[in-house]
Amino acid sequence: MINDIYNYRELLKTSVKKEIRGKYKGSFLGVLWSFVNPLLTTLVYAIVFPFILRNSQEHYVTFIVIGQLPWAWFTNTISQGTSTFLANGGILKKVYFPRVILPLAIDISGLINFLISCIIIGIFLFFSGIGYSLNILYLPIIFVIQFILQLGIILITGAIDVYVRDLEYIINFFIQMLFYATPILYSIDTFPVWVQKILRLNPMATIIESYKDIFFYKQSPNLIMLGIVFLFSIVLLFIAIKVFNKLEKGFAEEL
Repeated sequence: MINDIYNYRELLKTSVKKEIRGKYKGSFLGVLWSFVNPLLTTLVYAIVFPFILRNSQEHYVTFIVIGQLPWAWFTNTISQGTSTFLANGGILKKVYFPRVILPLAIDISGLINFLISCIIIGIFLFFSGIGYSLNILYLPIIFVIQFILQLGIILITGAIDVYVRDLEYIINFFIQMLFYATPILYSIDTFPVWVQKILRLNPMATIIESYKDIFFYKQSPNLIMLGIVFLFSIVLLFIAIKVFNKLEKGFAEEL
């Protein structure tokens, strides 16, 4: 698979550019919608939680932004990655290329958008007065772990969706539910210890917490929990490649 990706690296580059430019082609703001959407969502949360639900978190808007932007990368990647083979069914039946290029391009394009959105996080940190620390150097470790986790998920869900067309709807519903089990709008520390243990079964909880640690709290992330999520993501990716290679053989017939 690695050799295939290397041999078709130019196609991968083209696919990544297509994902970044093509999604908002023809719109006035273009790629900026990748950032406008989560920022508008953040604005809604910033109004609802502090004023209606009486949330007293200091610098709450910045707190949400730091969690919302990587979550947007996660949700967009899972949603698009799950349906990518069906969406490109016509091409898959006519032209041969490594099928893994499609989900990989979605994950990479999402990563590029997220890295650009880190500028937005930096702006919020500056104007809120929170500032920066050297713990930001942990950022590459965190987004690489998230990248691996997402790639493992969409290799499995994308391959299964070819055979079970309802899966993408199930996945979208599951993501909506998972949002509330991820510490984007709140801090896990506000819950009892037994609830914290349950919430941390969600790997995205540790990842979002890690972003908040390095940006918001200006401290090092929980490296033990991050290491566990990393090992989980590697195992998941290994299993995903096995599942993908097996199901890929029937793509042409199903599509």
